[in-house]
Amino acid sequence: MPKSKRAKIVHLSKTEKKGKELSLKLYAQVRECVDKYQYCFVFSVENMRNTYLKAVRTEFADSRLFFGKTKVMAKALGTTPQDEYQANLSQLTKYLAGNVGLLFTSQDPTSILSYFSTFMQIDFARAGSEASRDFIIPGGIVHSRGGEIPEDEDVPMAHSLEQNVRKLGLPTSLVKGKIMLDQPYRVCKEGETLNSHQTALLKLFGVATAEFKVQMTAYWSAANNEVTEVGAMEE
Repeated sequence: MPKSKRAKIVHLSKTEKKGKELSLKLYAQVRECVDKYQYCFVFSVENMRNTYLKAVRTEFADSRLFFGKTKVMAKALGTTPQDEYQANLSQLTKYLAGNVGLLFTSQDPTSILSYFSTFMQIDFARAGSEASRDFIIPGGIVHSRGGEIPEDEDVPMAHSLEQNVRKLGLPTSLVKGKIMLDQPYRVCKEGETLNSHQTALLKLFGVATAEFKVQMTAYWSAANNEVTEVGAMEE
């Protein structure tokens, strides 16, 4: 009887070896970029979405972007004046915490900061994120956009979805083929942590509230080996 592929044993030492190889590769790539590019930016990401980060990589095809593995990136830059790869690079490592990455580029910092100051993509919120606004569905016939647009521009929600929305917590009833609410229903309140039922309802009604943003926090210049905090520049 042939062995099941599902039963294949993967030794931990092999996965650890692969992980170490990837870390060493990232370490080397970061240092190569320090030598190659004029600037090293640290950036943070709100409401991370791989699709939108990929779009940023495409936009900056002449640059190099790294995201994740902050400890490895910090080690490559150097965490102290004694082990930093270039003078003052260790000053960047205090910003390497959370959903952050590095952008290596030779483009002028003014153009970089200008681009990201207006860069934003809207997407549907995920469970565990914070509601950025209230969303209340009006009482009466439930429409496909839940009151987000005027009724005369909307259509009633398909009756076949009534059971689905009721399972998600919407206290609806089916009257003469129309999904009905006896009174307005608050799906979420601004500032609260969203659960999976709330995010499913937001998506069902086409309410996208998550803002994908890339915020530059600081950068290092190869020309003068100085680190500039972006927030300090804006004050």
